[in-house]
Amino acid sequence: MERTTLTVTIYDVAREAGVSMATVSRVVNNNPNVKPQTRKKVFEAIERLGYRPNAVARGLASKKTTTVGVVIPDISNQIFAEVARGIEDIANMYHYNIILCNADKRKEKEIRVINTLLEKQVDGLLFMGGTVTEEHVQAFRTASVPIVLCATTDEQATIPSVDINHEEAAYDAVHTLLESGHKQIAMISGTLQDQSNGYARYQGYKRALEEAGLALNEEYVRIGNYRYESGVDMMKYFLELPERPSAVFAATDEMAIGAIHAIQDAGLKVPEDVSVISVDNIRMASMVRPQLTTVAQPMYDIGAVSMRLLTKLMKKEPVEQNRVILPHEIIRRASVAQL
Repeated sequence: MERTTLTVTIYDVAREAGVSMATVSRVVNNNPNVKPQTRKKVFEAIERLGYRPNAVARGLASKKTTTVGVVIPDISNQIFAEVARGIEDIANMYHYNIILCNADKRKEKEIRVINTLLEKQVDGLLFMGGTVTEEHVQAFRTASVPIVLCATTDEQATIPSVDINHEEAAYDAVHTLLESGHKQIAMISGTLQDQSNGYARYQGYKRALEEAGLALNEEYVRIGNYRYESGVDMMKYFLELPERPSAVFAATDEMAIGAIHAIQDAGLKVPEDVSVISVDNIRMASMVRPQLTTVAQPMYDIGAVSMRLLTKLMKKEPVEQNRVILPHEIIRRASVAQL
């Protein structure tokens, strides 16, 4: 007997198996107090009828939906895809489903998505990689479930988070250029309103120059939007300066790859004419020619550790630290010249 057009209910399964609805409920919810023979009858009825338990109804009864909401700023960005992979693998391990929502790096959409996920009674929320404003914090405060920031932090560092030290990562990138003999170092930055990828990486650039006794040249700093095209545009600007930089630090690999192509399109060579370094270590960094020297973020680990922290908070397990900083490392390839 097979039903394809009508919704199969727990009542239909109970009638088919010749048991009570309470027994079907116990089987579906893995209650051990059911005889093996009865459990087998119920599962056979479920298979014949094509029954799917109603997750919302089960959530109302248990106050749990075993669902986690994940807000991702840009689903087309390879960095966030890698983080999402880490989240999903740990979610599966702990038997949670995820609802992934793309917010297009727009604050209004992010707030709307956060509220929508909370209304759907998710058991926890992961907010990934966007700027955390006061409006975000207000939305988080209304939540009755745990929230973890993933690849970003709030300004006051009060919300649990997993990230790298973005200022240190940028400092290490610029310090690598300085050690290679470069003194005229430009930066393609992200927006300075973005505490993590923008402002913190700019601060790392600035600190490295200051410690080397070099003055910050405002002409050598341009704001991009993290995308390839802005890397191309900002690099074109640097190449047209009367005194072009000998090296460029880009806040993201995608902008760095745009910069490399702009240099090559101008008939120049990387790293012979201009060196390029960045932060992220997306897969494309090793595919571009010359291969890109970059500071690697452990993106998969950031996602996995974030999800594990969230499972601990959801299960009210003890947590040693609410703010986790994971290590980064310099991947030396072929885009930086020794002067």
